[in-house]
Amino acid sequence: MIRVGVDVGGTFTDLVAVRADGTVELRKVASTPQDPSLGLFRALDALGSQPIDVLVHGTTVATNALLERRGARVALVTTAGFEDLLWLRRQDRPSLYDLARDHPPPLVARGDVIGVRERMGPEGAVLPLLESEVARVTDAVRALASAPAPASVPLEAVAISLLFAFRHPAHEQRLASALRAALVGIPVAASHEVLPVFREYERTSTTTAEAYLRPAVSEYIAKIAGSERIDSLRIMTSSGGTLDPEGAARRAASLALSGPAGGVVGARLIGEAVDARDLLTLDMGGTSADASLVMGGVALTEGADAIGGVTLALPSILIETVSAGGGSIASVDEGGALRVGPRSAGADPGPACYGRGGTEPTVTDACLALGWLDPDCPLADTVRLDRAAAERALASLARGLGDRHSHDICDLATGIVQVATAVMARALKRVSVARGIDPRGMALLPFGGAGPLFGCALADSLGMTRVIIPPHPGVLSALGLAAAPERVDVLGSLHSRLAELDASALARAFDPLFETARTALPDAVLTRFADCRFAGQGYEVTVPILRDEPALLDAAFRSAHQARHGHADPDQAVELVNLRVVAERPALSLPAGRTTRAATTDPGRRAIVTRDGKRVRADVWPLGEMPPSNGRHLNGPAILAGPDATGLIEPGWRGVVHPSGAVILERL
Repeated sequence: MIRVGVDVGGTFTDLVAVRADGTVELRKVASTPQDPSLGLFRALDALGSQPIDVLVHGTTVATNALLERRGARVALVTTAGFEDLLWLRRQDRPSLYDLARDHPPPLVARGDVIGVRERMGPEGAVLPLLESEVARVTDAVRALASAPAPASVPLEAVAISLLFAFRHPAHEQRLASALRAALVGIPVAASHEVLPVFREYERTSTTTAEAYLRPAVSEYIAKIAGSERIDSLRIMTSSGGTLDPEGAARRAASLALSGPAGGVVGARLIGEAVDARDLLTLDMGGTSADASLVMGGVALTEGADAIGGVTLALPSILIETVSAGGGSIASVDEGGALRVGPRSAGADPGPACYGRGGTEPTVTDACLALGWLDPDCPLADTVRLDRAAAERALASLARGLGDRHSHDICDLATGIVQVATAVMARALKRVSVARGIDPRGMALLPFGGAGPLFGCALADSLGMTRVIIPPHPGVLSALGLAAAPERVDVLGSLHSRLAELDASALARAFDPLFETARTALPDAVLTRFADCRFAGQGYEVTVPILRDEPALLDAAFRSAHQARHGHADPDQAVELVNLRVVAERPALSLPAGRTTRAATTDPGRRAIVTRDGKRVRADVWPLGEMPPSNGRHLNGPAILAGPDATGLIEPGWRGVVHPSGAVILERL
């Protein structure tokens, strides 16, 4: 059996193949942004011609469609009087102190919104939906489909989101049935199917995004699923589990953080191997860096986030993304200060050192100029590093800094890595300190092609003393994909004070969710959660339910609220808002890295420049190829040179090699 994980990133496409005997094969090829499937098939071709039993794929198709606004033209059907909901949003400002900044526009044009004369309230129908109104709405949507917009873009999808449909879906069901019958071949997304929980703005935005993404996601998945080499295809979701192709096509919006979620699953796998259950993770790739959090061996999840200004309230692993990847471009802002990102060189042309026509300096160019990267070691199958090209790009930027700054290339390169470090440190603080979590007692696990180069610097900036470098950090997201469980999340709404619920009522409320979960994923392990809040609060804390006892749920919520927010009023009433059931079928246990490694030899040596500008000689060790240390330490400064990524042990740090192949660094 061959189980394969493939992560398509902005710069590289990574593959990890695990065979039945536990051997692990790695591949890294350049991504093909114009058609991500080409990079995927190139990675599979590099593996050979043997058939693949299971392919788990992390895709950026949904993410890119949201960021670049390349999704479908959508018609939105909503309750009359609420047609402007997506424009009103929550009436919050995108930037608190920037009065001139506006939110990105919704995914649907205002002329493509159709109001329905109907109204559901909390107790049921307030204004009935007449058959004549169903016919009128169907004709109106059909008219939009037959009359293209001025840009000659045909209608490709329909979203339906009516008031209180999460509790009383009858009106939505009738409209969805009529529209699906009338518009054959055009997907119809209904909010009671996509996100059956309260808050009309978040529900409408998520449902619109689902309709917006379905055509592109369905087309992409069909292209991959058609390969004769792949026996079973699974697609990674934002929640850290996988869906079959049909399920993924129906839940397109759940793929918005598909790739980054795989990295967190891989980080959790490494943490389990080295017995580290509390982790701050950082995935630094070619175009961005993604920070996340693992507590007690479980990835932290959140229910509402925004991608490209589009609110998505589906279950997802907590991911904080910043523009600080290896391809992030360094420039001088209007005030004459050095900045890194948000522009990126991407895969084409890539950093200047790739030799593909790029001329602007990037973080990768800076790392190469400092000696952290070896120009004799390729980054991928066709990517060779040109140090001279990197230095030319840096020199051009140095001249633009003016006479107030040093024109020394190494000084500029250290400045670039310091700025990039500060940007990533802010992301790590947002997922930890901003949530009341002290990172100093945790371990930092940096991965991605560039992450391990910044591990020590980031740990120092957060006061952390332990860093874990995976044996193959550059392909850890692909390993996480291969190890990801099959998973389905089922949500439901139940507004009630806990004091008014008894054990039997709580159990009955979960029955329909259990039935849906068992149908979607038979023989899965089912876990229950509840979204709770103090009466009067606007947002909730999700806590697990171990038994049908409201008193235990009350205590669990107060404890979680105290840990998250620093307070929990013992006299304040607690409300149960939403119910969640997670169905999971675990994948086979996978090794953290290659199971066979070479004997340790004496390290190589090369000159590098540290982030504070000191020129030193550093040991060079083969990352992922070393046996356990058995008391031997890797002292900084040292380079950890692997086939898929490079790490840096800074002065004042030392490491040991764990039996899994991971290198565990500690501050002296």
